Amino acid sequence: MTNVFPSNLAFGIFDHLDEDGLDIARQYEDRLILAEACDQLGFYAYHLAEHHCTPHGRGPSPNLFLSSVAQRTRRLRLGPLVMLLALYHPLRAFEEICMLDQLSGGRLELGIGRGALPIELGYFGIGADAVPGRYAEASEILVEILVNALKVGTLCYQGRHFELNDVPLTLRPHQRPHPPTWVAANRPESAAWAAANGANIACVGPSSSVRKTTDAFRAYQEDNTGDRAPFIGLLRMVVVGRCDTHAYSLAAPAYERWLKSFQFLYELNAIPTPPNLPLTFDAAVESELCVVGSAASVREALLSQLEEAGANYLLCQLAFGNLPLDASLYTATTIQSEIMARLG
Repeated sequence: MTNVFPSNLAFGIFDHLDEDGLDIARQYEDRLILAEACDQLGFYAYHLAEHHCTPHGRGPSPNLFLSSVAQRTRRLRLGPLVMLLALYHPLRAFEEICMLDQLSGGRLELGIGRGALPIELGYFGIGADAVPGRYAEASEILVEILVNALKVGTLCYQGRHFELNDVPLTLRPHQRPHPPTWVAANRPESAAWAAANGANIACVGPSSSVRKTTDAFRAYQEDNTGDRAPFIGLLRMVVVGRCDTHAYSLAAPAYERWLKSFQFLYELNAIPTPPNLPLTFDAAVESELCVVGSAASVREALLSQLEEAGANYLLCQLAFGNLPLDASLYTATTIQSEIMARLG
């Protein structure tokens, strides 16, 4: 799958919709207010993670929440990052994708993946050993439908996990030939796969480590897709305050709450947490996961990290933990005025 994107720096929003301690309906409304603001500020897209049975994700059905985002915004693009295909029948996934792309007027950015924690899929009766096969088949079917949706009237497929016999395809996505696709890529091998399939990538980690992935992506992409210019995303949790001290006072407790939500299923199931997970706020800043401070210090840090990582798209996690809505709005506004506007 391929799509032409601007090669200059762009800014989007990433969200886990992790529990903030408020009523869930209130949190949904706060996120919709944030999405409206980002739409008006000129952010490119709102990307929402999919998690299940955990306070780390209050948006277990990303497409359902994003349909509300679509109705509250006009230009902001939107999509799951990622849609856990191993949990979906590929036909159901295709139909939801078509609906969301049509409801948004062709603003869908489609992220697909396996997910990071097999226990979440286990709650649905899908064992860890079955996930790779289910994902491989589901993604193969989905890509086939999307690529050929305009010319294929029925779908046939015989696999280990899915069987489709002359299924009529009566829906189509709004975008032609199909919505842009995304994958999470934190290894050079996964970046090569993304480049070969024309997908955009989202990376997280220290800039120097991410650079290995983005270099691999560009090398393969230049060899195989010519002048295409996909997004190469770098994810950062960002908090801007009136000064460094003020920003740290907001971000530190918010990160601690986000971390507690992240660890919930790991601790519940006695699973070791990922070795690269920063276990303190200071460690999160040191590892570059969090970029926190005054407008000037955040601007300098973000631009430096983007350059070192070889990224052209910043995925800003503006809301996490119990960070107040007004703090997220202030950070979004400051990113627009201090970075986006200056870059032209």
